[in-house]
Amino acid sequence: MRIGYARVSTQDQDTSMQVSFLKESGCKQVYEDKISADCWNRPGLIQVINHLGPGDVLVVWKLDRLSRSLKDLLIFLDKVQLAGAQFESLTETINTKTPAGRMMMQIVGSFAEFERAVLCERTIIGLQAARKEGRIGGRRPKLSLQQQKEVVELVRSGKKTAANMAKLFNVHPSTICRLLHRNLLVKN
Repeated sequence: MRIGYARVSTQDQDTSMQVSFLKESGCKQVYEDKISADCWNRPGLIQVINHLGPGDVLVVWKLDRLSRSLKDLLIFLDKVQLAGAQFESLTETINTKTPAGRMMMQIVGSFAEFERAVLCERTIIGLQAARKEGRIGGRRPKLSLQQQKEVVELVRSGKKTAANMAKLFNVHPSTICRLLHRNLLVKN
């Protein structure tokens, strides 16, 4: 069975044009979403993936209706393949039932793999350059250096508990515990 999937990004937009093309192409059932492609929790897409079985074909009007990210697209296509189904994009004329369609998806997959490798390489180079300049990545500390010293002194002297200090500075108790642990390791 041919099963269609139509998506628009906002509630104000209309899927009727996509649905029309999908039904003309022979889709007996069409699932719809009015949500951004960046969102993984798309009820219509989840229903499509759960509904697919061996011999079915997932049809979209255009590839970007399924996903705008090549990585996410490949993840969805793996799920389609695991269901024993095929995939077809009407606009790009990609059909994984044909040898040419499978080749096209493999080419797209190799570009995605290359893109991921280059991105990882750039990230590593960027982090190394930042470290050379003295910058350290990650979230900024919740407590200033002065506040950290105050916490350590008051808890070590027994004047306050870690829980009291967490409430005082409006941070999670584990933040105080990590600070105290780090400070213990540095002092000994």
